[in-house]
Amino acid sequence: MTANANVANSVPLLPAEPRNASRSIPARGRSNGHAAIVPIRNFESGAAKVWLQDVSLRYKTETGAELLALDRIDLKVRQGEFLCIVGPSGCGKSTLLHLIAALQKPTSGSIRVDDEYVTAPGTDRILIFQEHGLFPWLTVGENVEFGMKMKGLSRSERDERTRYYLRLVHLSQFKDSRPHQLSGGMRQRVALARALATEPDVLLMDEPFAALDAQTRDLLHDELERIWAETGRTIIFVTHNVREAVRLGDRVVLMSFRPGRIKREFEVQLPRPRHLEEVDVARTAREVLDDLRDEINKSLEAEYADENRG
Repeated sequence: MTANANVANSVPLLPAEPRNASRSIPARGRSNGHAAIVPIRNFESGAAKVWLQDVSLRYKTETGAELLALDRIDLKVRQGEFLCIVGPSGCGKSTLLHLIAALQKPTSGSIRVDDEYVTAPGTDRILIFQEHGLFPWLTVGENVEFGMKMKGLSRSERDERTRYYLRLVHLSQFKDSRPHQLSGGMRQRVALARALATEPDVLLMDEPFAALDAQTRDLLHDELERIWAETGRTIIFVTHNVREAVRLGDRVVLMSFRPGRIKREFEVQLPRPRHLEEVDVARTAREVLDDLRDEINKSLEAEYADENRG
């Protein structure tokens, strides 16, 4: 378990008073002027919050051809870890999240959460997409409350959690607003509050900030890191942006072009909080990008070959 998880897990999930949002996030290592990547440690099976073992996925294309999308994925995610996944378009990053959420089933292999096999969707795993998916006819508070209603929580508990999580994302004053009255970044924060309010053990995030402008994205990086530190959630975050992955992640997993395989893992040893413009973040991202570039070139070559065949 990571040092940060030990700190975060000591925080009560629903404190009587809102926790100070400005508290520092524990440092996770010093780079001493060098790219802060160290070899990945081996973890015992009992230490894994999420465990994908020999997971493969095949499906038929529209032409009837069989496509191997994911090939023998072996991945362990620690309790309280912030794991980022990067890779070229078409490598199966988003598909991997869908499998963990049980929105799709693997052709072979197994997925476990807390050593329980994943066989169906559950409220212990919540997936946040790039599109926030808020209900436009509901208020902000009603959107946050929706998942809790589905779980059958009492009105008083729903009200308490709604207030708490809206405070957590700094949107308390917009509780009675409609989604169309909010900015894109605010709507994404509502989606985050809605997901957190169901109290999932694992938060799956599929490029949630890709459509936002740079300034809003930077602010949401800060918000997400703070919320992660306060709640102790395990986060698996898919992104195309390598610097974003280094900015947020304890570990960065690099996937190869189709069929998607885990090509390399990088454990990021940089102190928190981090910022995209920091030299150490840029230097570390460059090391990841050097490996990623080969996979991007493969995807471009495959696209070019498909166009020529067409």
